[in-house]
Amino acid sequence: MAHIVIVGAGIGGMPAAYEMRELLGKEHRITVVNATDYFQFVPSNPWIAVGWRQREEITLPIAPYLERKGIGFIASAATALDAAASKLTLANGQTLDYDYLVLTTGPKLSFAEVPGAGPVSAGGGGFTHSICSVDHAQEFWADYENFLQNPGPVVIGAMPGASCFGPAYEFAFILDTDLRKRKLRHKVPITYVTSEPYIGHLGLGGVGDSKSMLESEMRNRDMKWITNAKTTRVEQGKLFVTQLDDLGQVYKEHEVPFQLSMMLPAFKGVDAIAAVPNLCNPRGFVLIDEYQRSKAYRNIFSAGVCVAIPPVETTPVPTGTPKTGYMIESMVGAIAHNIADELAGKPALAKGTWNAICLADMGDTGAAFVALPQIPPRNVNWFKKGKWVHLAKIAFEKYFLRKIRKGNSEPVYEKYVLKALGIVRLTEKN
Repeated sequence: MAHIVIVGAGIGGMPAAYEMRELLGKEHRITVVNATDYFQFVPSNPWIAVGWRQREEITLPIAPYLERKGIGFIASAATALDAAASKLTLANGQTLDYDYLVLTTGPKLSFAEVPGAGPVSAGGGGFTHSICSVDHAQEFWADYENFLQNPGPVVIGAMPGASCFGPAYEFAFILDTDLRKRKLRHKVPITYVTSEPYIGHLGLGGVGDSKSMLESEMRNRDMKWITNAKTTRVEQGKLFVTQLDDLGQVYKEHEVPFQLSMMLPAFKGVDAIAAVPNLCNPRGFVLIDEYQRSKAYRNIFSAGVCVAIPPVETTPVPTGTPKTGYMIESMVGAIAHNIADELAGKPALAKGTWNAICLADMGDTGAAFVALPQIPPRNVNWFKKGKWVHLAKIAFEKYFLRKIRKGNSEPVYEKYVLKALGIVRLTEKN
């Protein structure tokens, strides 16, 4: 009998647990460990931040759904990993011995890299907000309600080293739409400040016409922007930015005023995992091979935001490569099949396709991109906008939450509809 421990119960960890349970015999034990006792659908956080969703609409208790599938659950953060001894220590004092460890921890939000950045609850200076967690989104909403009584300038964007740019664009457009609905947009100048070398770069070197389409959308919505932006510090009501040129030389210094700000931080690996010798790169992301396996420890696999992926290209201000939801599910599928194959005495040969599908809401319209695979060169590379994306994002929220409730790792939609579009999770084994 093998014991598989999964650390993290997010968009990667929950599907990993369900798929592992489907592939493995009942004699094998699966335990999920998570810092909180609830699952949160992170893509809906921008809606929470403007009051379009309530917390209970996008969160679910983890234990009942996992236990119904015969999967163990412990609500406690991992504090130490002894990879050589295959032992995990938790904040509640428990230790877990494992045969296989699956790391789907998500990131550590590294607000401290920019002095004065981050919401109060995250240990930052309290001058900028985040939408990376439901708690942070709720904190923005609380300040936003006060802001609406006395509107002023808003700054939205991404700090140096950020890797998940889609939500920043999404939030800027959602906030714009909400302010227009409230007849307050004329009182709120919006500046978009990003480490990307150009609008629509997305950490991917652009996808299709993303540059021209997003620039056009921002012009139509009267948004200003600063690219190649190295945010150096934040003070009350002021964002200090050094703008670089394409050669990495200082082009201009900015002091951007704001009354409310949401700046996505750089990501790092979580402390307990980053501290393990030879497991991670200098920023704490897990080094893996093409089969999602640790390069140093053969019984450790990893998927999602916590894995190390090199930047698509060198940029004047550091930008990371995003890991989108479907790409994460692709990684998770490969891990589940590889562990199942090894336990059956077969070689682990499953590889994720790392195909990227992104639906970004813009409040009243939306933008979608497909990059197959996510890392260039690509077989498919397009970016489109329309009302249908707004509706599709709403539908996907309901669909994914239902998938978590039901415990399906790959329902009919993903198995047949996406496959018909040439989008698959795993490559053919060879």
